[in-house]
Amino acid sequence: MPDYRRAWHPGGTYFFTVNLLQRQGNDLLTRHIELLRTVVKSVRQRHPFKIHGWVVLPEHLHCVIELPPGDANFATRWRLIKMDFSKALPLTERLSAVRARRGERGIWQSRYWEHLIRDERDYRAHMDYVHINPVKHGLVKRVADWPYSTFHRMVAEGIYPANWAGGSEDELGYGD
Repeated sequence: MPDYRRAWHPGGTYFFTVNLLQRQGNDLLTRHIELLRTVVKSVRQRHPFKIHGWVVLPEHLHCVIELPPGDANFATRWRLIKMDFSKALPLTERLSAVRARRGERGIWQSRYWEHLIRDERDYRAHMDYVHINPVKHGLVKRVADWPYSTFHRMVAEGIYPANWAGGSEDELGYGD
């Protein structure tokens, strides 16, 4: 079994990528966006964290979150978000024998990508990556056109201009 090493830093700010198990042609996250929002809000009430940036795409999400001082337990937060979201959905997916034996659902990939933000430059780069992602994946032409993102809140707060990344992702260096 691989030895996954996590960066446990109390009070740290982290970038995450969390994927559905079946990504091809799956729109589960955007189709059930209100459920996902409710679950995240519930988990935040029990295990606080600050959301700096968040984008939900049809089959994966990216976010930049900050944990409270003295707390490095992002794993519990993700376990609860994934579990609570899954439990609220009807059982329609096919389960592998291993998942069925473990009592797991076949909705989320079991792991996720995590990156501890190192400095202000790293923070800005990951925040831009979060918000440009719908354009990068060809879901919209302009960041402002994607509804499932903290970009709109950040425009209202004056952090991003409303027309940021308003045409071509290639101009920003995010093209394929």
